[in-house]
Amino acid sequence: MEPPRRLIPGTLWPAIVRQTERALSCGALQPIDTQQSVIESGGIRFLVRQVSSLTRKEQDREQRRALQTEKRPRANPFLPYEPDLFVADISDTHLALLNKFNVIDHHLLIVTREFERQEALLDLADFEALIRCMVEFDGIGFYNAGTEAGASQPHKHLQIVPLPLGEADPAVPIEPLLSASAQTRLPDLPFRHAFARFDTDELTRADAAKTALSRYRSLLEAAGVGAVEIDRATCHATPYNLLVTRRWMLLVPRSQERVEGVSVNALGFAGSLFVRDAAQLEVIERLGPMTVLERVALPASM
Repeated sequence: MEPPRRLIPGTLWPAIVRQTERALSCGALQPIDTQQSVIESGGIRFLVRQVSSLTRKEQDREQRRALQTEKRPRANPFLPYEPDLFVADISDTHLALLNKFNVIDHHLLIVTREFERQEALLDLADFEALIRCMVEFDGIGFYNAGTEAGASQPHKHLQIVPLPLGEADPAVPIEPLLSASAQTRLPDLPFRHAFARFDTDELTRADAAKTALSRYRSLLEAAGVGAVEIDRATCHATPYNLLVTRRWMLLVPRSQERVEGVSVNALGFAGSLFVRDAAQLEVIERLGPMTVLERVALPASM
């Protein structure tokens, strides 16, 4: 019988830093260089990262990806995973990998050991793994539930990146809209969503994962995200994005993945967007970041 696979407290951040150095040196980690700008919209100073330049290597990789998609089913990068991207065992059900093509430094993927659908609703094991990572360093966890929510892989994985997201306060750009009086709705967000707060020490308690799971289920209900059975898995009936910090949780149902070619994932609703070129940046500048979010979400009225 195998011994339990558990993250040893206090070891995750050193492991991330150590493995990042190794993965960079051997070429397993391939960061995407970006230039960062700030665009104000709807009371938020949005961070917009634009790819600095696509190197020949990156162009070749994009072409290979396109050919692979045309010729055969896409391989699962998590089964098996690249050993040089492995960071730590988190639990018996989850492990941590570096994001191979990271835009933000020390971007961690929290992946199920066995295949589960990315459309599946999160369960207690998912939150146990996420919380174990979140108590190790201050970060923002997120889940892209489905292709329309920005998921690029069909294998279930949560993600976490360190805070702050940018060089200036606040650590999460959207936080100025999190008024102290807000309960389940944020008045300044012009699209459907559900919001909840955590008490100061709530995610450090023994039952933190159960608390987070309970809040998550409440947000699903409040946002009108139902469930359907797909291949004996309980999946969402509506794609959505989930953001989790030590202080709050935000869930946003989605209507589509992109607007005029600009793809949006969960971090967009934290106030951090990514564009591939100047044309996509112009789309965001023309529409305004908040309008971009509004168009990929659902109407506020239910």
